[in-house]
Amino acid sequence: MGTSKQSFGLLFLVSILLSGNFFICRSLADGVTAEEARQLRDEVREMFYHAFDGYMEHAFPLDELRPLSCEGEDSLGGYALTLVDSLDTLALLGDRERFTTSVEWIGKNLQFDINKTVSVFETTIRVLGGLLSAHLIASDYATGMKIPSYDNQLLNLAEDLARRLLPAFDTPTGIPFGSVNLLHGVDEHESKITSTAGGGTLTLEFGVLSRLTNDPIFEQVTKKAVLGIWARRSKLNLVGAHINVFTGEWTQKDAGIGTSIDSFYEYLLKAYLLFGDEEYLYIFQESYQAAMHYLFNDPWYVEVNMDSAAIVWLLFNSLQAFWPGLQVLAGDIDPAVRTHAAFFSVWKRYGFTPEGFNLATLTIQQGQKSYPLRPELIESTYLLYKATRDPRYLDAGRDMVASLQYGTRCPCGYCHISDVEFHKKEDHMESFFLAETVKYLWLLFDLAVGPDNLVENGPYKYIFSTEGHLLPATPQISLKREHCSYFGAYCKDGDSKQGSETSGVSADPQETNGSKFYGSWVHTGFPSDSFLESTSVPGLIKGLCPGLTHGQKYGITYLPLVDTAPEDVSPTQKEPSQPTVVQSHSVVVVSDQGAHLIQSKPNSDHKNAQEVSPGRPESDPPKI
Repeated sequence: MGTSKQSFGLLFLVSILLSGNFFICRSLADGVTAEEARQLRDEVREMFYHAFDGYMEHAFPLDELRPLSCEGEDSLGGYALTLVDSLDTLALLGDRERFTTSVEWIGKNLQFDINKTVSVFETTIRVLGGLLSAHLIASDYATGMKIPSYDNQLLNLAEDLARRLLPAFDTPTGIPFGSVNLLHGVDEHESKITSTAGGGTLTLEFGVLSRLTNDPIFEQVTKKAVLGIWARRSKLNLVGAHINVFTGEWTQKDAGIGTSIDSFYEYLLKAYLLFGDEEYLYIFQESYQAAMHYLFNDPWYVEVNMDSAAIVWLLFNSLQAFWPGLQVLAGDIDPAVRTHAAFFSVWKRYGFTPEGFNLATLTIQQGQKSYPLRPELIESTYLLYKATRDPRYLDAGRDMVASLQYGTRCPCGYCHISDVEFHKKEDHMESFFLAETVKYLWLLFDLAVGPDNLVENGPYKYIFSTEGHLLPATPQISLKREHCSYFGAYCKDGDSKQGSETSGVSADPQETNGSKFYGSWVHTGFPSDSFLESTSVPGLIKGLCPGLTHGQKYGITYLPLVDTAPEDVSPTQKEPSQPTVVQSHSVVVVSDQGAHLIQSKPNSDHKNAQEVSPGRPESDPPKI
């Protein structure tokens, strides 16, 4: 493999030199000022409302907006998908009125007792995740967005929906079918082939639901699915793109970090961060090391055969752009900086990232010219800025806002780009544009101004789902071991009579809620073996400890005001350490000139079904 990596690196460098025009990516001198960052934040807010108001006026209660024709369409299940997907963005923007109105409408009108066959993956990350995130915000005074009339309607809807998805997990491997009928279960003719990401990107939403309902079944089935995929990894610790859920045989053995596999890696680390389950961390470490060894051709990533590691495709696909952000969470900053610079050079060249960019010819991959408003590169830009405070990422964000405003803005929203070379618009707007794309842009510039939002200044640390939904690390969700001696703790069977105790427990909510987590979810070192020893494995939640106050349940202590000298500040209240600033790297990135197109590889993107690969069920709806 070392020889093939060297050969590819030499080929890539030679191809750039021969193209006659290459550039080196360095920190940009034309930095975004504080005032400009404030203006950009407000501009992104206006972008959200242009699209949201367009949906509500012209498409609601259908699933998604057609922003050119100002009409609506049902694309997933016919249950106001864009509204559900947008709920926590409304809360993040502090729009109490519309958040309240939307939650109340959904609680009264949404139902899943319908004869619809839906994608398990898409329904989980968009609808189930949207309902759970909004429930956790609307039910909690600490978020500042609690709705007085709210009575767990969204949580009840989420549980009902998840139970309708459970039949998909009834397979010999535990890996779920790709689709399920919400009324009748899995059709007898349903395809037995699913993507790795489709089967392994369900743990956060189902795990949170288990901890909110005290029913372990949801967490159990999704973890079994992950273990079922991991048990069938190759000897190189690589996983393929598509698998038979009955036999466990791989039907597509291309291993990569993008299409059909991407969020499998993402949820391994995030499930550990949110739930504290060390098994997820172990699998992530093993799979990450394999990916960096066999897939990383600095600064790009390629696809290889999962058994032999032979390079299959020299291709950057747009879904890979989440990877630098994941590396930030893992603490592997240096390669994240270099890879982001390379990916962003593709954006700069076309104004957007095409679905596929061929690294051998330095041209757009045939049949993969579109940009469906994807957020992955923007997400990584936000997380890298949060980790490094390097102004180059604000410059990148400014360029992204300009591209979206001038290239995709339509009369009623924002349009897909069907061809990034000619910026040809398509009459469709995915719900994730409001759930993720504008959310990460807004967070980027709000962070630069001086953050005043739920994520940066709220009562909890948050994990973003793969759909950008906010999942808080409350004690109810994230405590490692459930003992009544902890604030907000949950008891195992036999402990239900034990009262909650507070002696010997820090009154600092940060210690109660997050002292065993890495800072603000942005790490400065890759998880080590020593960290494994410092954490504990969570048990299944069996019941609520009696007598808990609201403050104890959510890890918040309400203390009387006392006069305290400044020097009496507790050690647990020390200022967090300053983020590590990563120096800029000189990285060779793509040129402004390219060669001819080459023969295309079928797109197996489980998140955007515009092009369908062999062996993949065509019923999978699009997503990011």
